[in-house]
Amino acid sequence: MRILIALGGNALLKRGEAMTAENQRRNIVIACEAISRLDGKHQIIISHGNGPQVGLLALQSESYADKVEPYPFDVLGAESQGMIGYMLEQELRNHMPGRQVACLLTQVEVDINDPAVKQPNKFIGPVYDEEQAKKLMQEKGWIIKPDGKYYRRVVPSPQPLAIVEIETLRTLVNNDVIVIAGGGGGIPVTTLSSQSRGLEAVIDKDRCCSLMAQQLDVDLLIIATDVSRVFTDFGTADSKAIKAANPHALLEMDFPAGSMWPKIQATCEFSINSGRSAVIGSLEDIVDMVDGRAGTLINKDIDGVAFH
Repeated sequence: MRILIALGGNALLKRGEAMTAENQRRNIVIACEAISRLDGKHQIIISHGNGPQVGLLALQSESYADKVEPYPFDVLGAESQGMIGYMLEQELRNHMPGRQVACLLTQVEVDINDPAVKQPNKFIGPVYDEEQAKKLMQEKGWIIKPDGKYYRRVVPSPQPLAIVEIETLRTLVNNDVIVIAGGGGGIPVTTLSSQSRGLEAVIDKDRCCSLMAQQLDVDLLIIATDVSRVFTDFGTADSKAIKAANPHALLEMDFPAGSMWPKIQATCEFSINSGRSAVIGSLEDIVDMVDGRAGTLINKDIDGVAFH
């Protein structure tokens, strides 16, 4: 199979975990070890989130605001693609000596008039408690919203329309190169009068991966995050794990508009448009998700919703 594996930003840096290079490297080693067990059996494309990482870069940029104008989010997104892509490429090569691996800096076109530009809802950066969140909103003018039991900064997240480097990506994939692409949802750009320019925003990684998976005729889309399955009433005594679901049925269910809802939208969109399967589950379960033993399977042939 041709498989696109999307590694969530919260899978590479777990919630509440210190945002150090060492912690990120440790989680990337876990991911690459699992991915290496798929090599030789399947064709692999990798993407990743960048929420915690681009948030850290933004904090670092802000800390020098008295000396230099903070860098815009499109540039920070490109920085995060290089940072995470470097670690992923290096560890993939460490686990698969001699394998061709490439990290492709990826731009994604968006519409400057997308209503989402004026309605920030994409979580980035570290988590805060309520007191810290209120202080930062007052001091920096940030928009901060609840994310589970924590709080995180939010920025605009327009819909991805086209992947600028799609033909380059297709060439690499067709030549059996393991490609790391679309990191952080891609670098948001707009085109006016044939001139491309960056946009101060962050594209949702999962929606970008859905688009990329459709355009590359992927057989299976995996979104690896920091939970084992999709849960109803997550974090409550009434919580239930979903084993498998029809995409239309899943979209009709009630989920908070936090980090899981975009994953559900993206996987359902891929399954509906392609007629193929998608899975949401834990980073450590990548191999089992491919074999159908873990995660939440989403496919049009499934009747309704099946709980674990």
